[in-house]
Amino acid sequence: MPRLLLPLTRAVTYTRWLHMLVGAIVPFACAMVYPGLVHPSPYDWLLIAVLPVPLVLAVAVVPAARRAEGLQARLMLFPGPHAGVGTGEDPGVSALPSASWTDRARTGAWMVLRLEAGLAVALVTDALLTRTLSLAGAAAGEPGLTDRPLHVSTARWVYALLVPVSVLVLLAVVAGAGALMARAARRLLGPSVRERLAELEKRTERLLERNHIARELHDSLGHALTVAVVQAGAARAAADPHFTDRALEAIEETGRAALEDLERVLLVLREEGRPAGSRPGLGEAGRLLESARSSGARVDAEVTGPLEHLPGPVSREAYRMLQEALTNVLRHAGAVEVRVRIAVEDERLRLDVRNPLPAAAAPAGPGAGSGLRGIRERAALLGGEARARQDGGQWLLHVDLPLR
Repeated sequence: MPRLLLPLTRAVTYTRWLHMLVGAIVPFACAMVYPGLVHPSPYDWLLIAVLPVPLVLAVAVVPAARRAEGLQARLMLFPGPHAGVGTGEDPGVSALPSASWTDRARTGAWMVLRLEAGLAVALVTDALLTRTLSLAGAAAGEPGLTDRPLHVSTARWVYALLVPVSVLVLLAVVAGAGALMARAARRLLGPSVRERLAELEKRTERLLERNHIARELHDSLGHALTVAVVQAGAARAAADPHFTDRALEAIEETGRAALEDLERVLLVLREEGRPAGSRPGLGEAGRLLESARSSGARVDAEVTGPLEHLPGPVSREAYRMLQEALTNVLRHAGAVEVRVRIAVEDERLRLDVRNPLPAAAAPAGPGAGSGLRGIRERAALLGGEARARQDGGQWLLHVDLPLR
């Protein structure tokens, strides 16, 4: 029984009631013009229900009509702050203007349904409220208030018992009709296929942006921490004040660059829509090479072609790939000889990083393999490819990117 009475205690039941009654304004306004509301016959009520339909369909053609109906449905047909039940969940009703004739047709069907349902609920409300007042008058000893189904000779207490029954029947009808209207609103005013695709694209873009930020942080901070660990270990092993000073200087420079990258990413996360700002490109590869050299690696670099003319996305992503490649060398092979080849030729950018394989494989950590996976993902997004393999006794990373 409490579950049956629960809808009667929710504010949304009464906002739905009001929403349906508002839909009856148009047919009653038209009825005042024709055929009138003075003792209407069943045929008159049929005309009252049918005559406003062409007018409603004409309004539904206006794109803004869908927005207006969607906003009203969101506010009055679904639980929310106004209903006293928290923020509520997404009702699944669009509040965008009609963008196609399919949207207009669905809006027209919704407006006609709202008109007819509103008229029916208004008539039922009027009949049951009238009956309630009649029963209340009979219970008070005033039988002449209006007609009623029981004879005047019936005991007053019987009328008094029937008053709440009439009210409960009315509220049950209202609650049921309101629930049906909410379901109809989801079907007729729900997002169109185009809107669903647009929302899916937005979600995909947000996921791609999150993956991009994760890769940026992984590459930048991973490189900085790897350099710091290698430099600190080398300085402790060398026990040379001069070498220690150079190691601390390299750690400071690498850490400062990582902090700049971190601040840039955090600004993007804090302020939606903020541009990502300047990111290092392949023209600044010298900083990466010097950082690796300062960590003890013997880097042999060869650059051919104009790096300054590379497209921005290609230059920035190639910088991150080179950064991750050098980080992997320091992390897994240590201070070894590294050969880096960067070539711009035939509308392609080719990047090769080659180093000797370590004598013993490093133990796999939580992030094992994520660096190479990130390089492959970056290359694929640009329409290129990245391959990593053993070549004799060496490890080779080859990246091939189109410039267009």
